[in-house]
Amino acid sequence: MPRRRLGRETAPTDTAGPQAGAAQDSLPDSESSSARALPAGLYLLATPIGAARDITLRALDILAQADVLAAEDTRSLRRLMDLHGIALRGRLLLAYHDHNGPRARPRLMAALAEGQSVAYASEAGTPMVADPGYRLVGDAAAAGHRVTAAPGASAALAALCVAGLPSDRFCFLGFPPSQKSARRRFAAEIATIPATLILYESPRRVRESLADLADTLGEERQGALCRELTKRHEEVIRGSLGQLRDQVAERELRGEIVLVLQRGTLPADDPEEIDRALVDGMKTMSLREAADHVARTRALPRREVYQRALTLRDRDAE
Repeated sequence: MPRRRLGRETAPTDTAGPQAGAAQDSLPDSESSSARALPAGLYLLATPIGAARDITLRALDILAQADVLAAEDTRSLRRLMDLHGIALRGRLLLAYHDHNGPRARPRLMAALAEGQSVAYASEAGTPMVADPGYRLVGDAAAAGHRVTAAPGASAALAALCVAGLPSDRFCFLGFPPSQKSARRRFAAEIATIPATLILYESPRRVRESLADLADTLGEERQGALCRELTKRHEEVIRGSLGQLRDQVAERELRGEIVLVLQRGTLPADDPEEIDRALVDGMKTMSLREAADHVARTRALPRREVYQRALTLRDRDAE
């Protein structure tokens, strides 16, 4: 099944950008890319999710210096390199994605074994986030090669920033299932996660997903629909799930979509059940360890659980 990705770099809205050569010329001679070789290893490059200037100077340096280049979509990477004035110079540019991973990975591993530097860029955004590169990272790390991230754009984090919901704890959930029954089960599973939820969704299914989420999580659960972030037609709609569902019901949405949802709450625990969990825990753990375990697994205030554990210990000692 084809994997779904965000933020394709097919039509960058920001056509101006610093040339790689200009960026290098601004460095001291001892720091210029021509004066130092890129150390051997695998480099993971975050690429823009829309605006072409949303790429770091470090990523441009790596693209200019790496011995071997790999990309989920080589055409997108070539356009990005052309836009920033980075020449291929006869270097190997290899496609690496879900469908050819078993064939392409050995070639990249061989380059690493020969002491070369390999740069991998996903289609858009940060590699390893809803992206096929994790097997390459795992193999490279297992073989003892250096693995370095050059961080940058991320649709999930960009949406979290603009959603207006708590960001101290969040959970990235990728794409919901495409089938309605599976999607409803998925919604039920995530309902009580005590963290802001981040989901990717296809514009073709977002209306159905919002309807199922509203039915399962409740129409009053707050959220934000973030569309085409960093692009010309960027849009953020905030409100309850019921309001989001109704606002997009008659619209034909286009582009890449991120849904950000208010955190859930766990149902109230039965005090007797908590006591049983503490008593069972203290049979094999210290009082503090048992209290920490119960508080963590049930998302309860640690101090209150600890005090309850002390009460149970004192009662049993009488």
